[in-house]
Amino acid sequence: MKLFVSFFTVLALLFTSCKPASEYQKSTDGSITWIDIDKAAVLKNKEEKLYFVDIYTEWCGWCKVMDKETFTDPEVIKLMSEKFHMVKFDAEQTNLVKWEGQEYIYKAGGRKGIHGLAPMLLKNRLSYPSFAILDKDRKPIKTIVGYKKPDQLISAIKSIQG
Repeated sequence: MKLFVSFFTVLALLFTSCKPASEYQKSTDGSITWIDIDKAAVLKNKEEKLYFVDIYTEWCGWCKVMDKETFTDPEVIKLMSEKFHMVKFDAEQTNLVKWEGQEYIYKAGGRKGIHGLAPMLLKNRLSYPSFAILDKDRKPIKTIVGYKKPDQLISAIKSIQG
């Protein structure tokens, strides 16, 4: 019975929609404050924080599970808010992104196509969810691939030097 309930819980999460990055606004309830990739590209990093880029797609069920379970965990929120600028990036978005002096565009192909910035951030390892960790100057330093429970994400984050 537990397996049956778990299956339908995950199935329900898979079919709930994920917000477009542009809808992530400054948090007033203590949750993670997400910014979109365009804002991250021009952000003046006065705090000299690292960047955590959540690279997702609208159809990615595990991305949605992480939004609902991992990114709402109080320990994750605290650690991420202290250490990172938190960025959401839809790997299938179609608008032009200017990033570190280069222009990246959406490329049609396959099932849905891909935005040209995603392979660069993920070192051509396209899998969702994936997370690019960037240094204070927005240069990639680490990639974290796949669904992570709160304790797994915390462990991965704590191992990063930057």
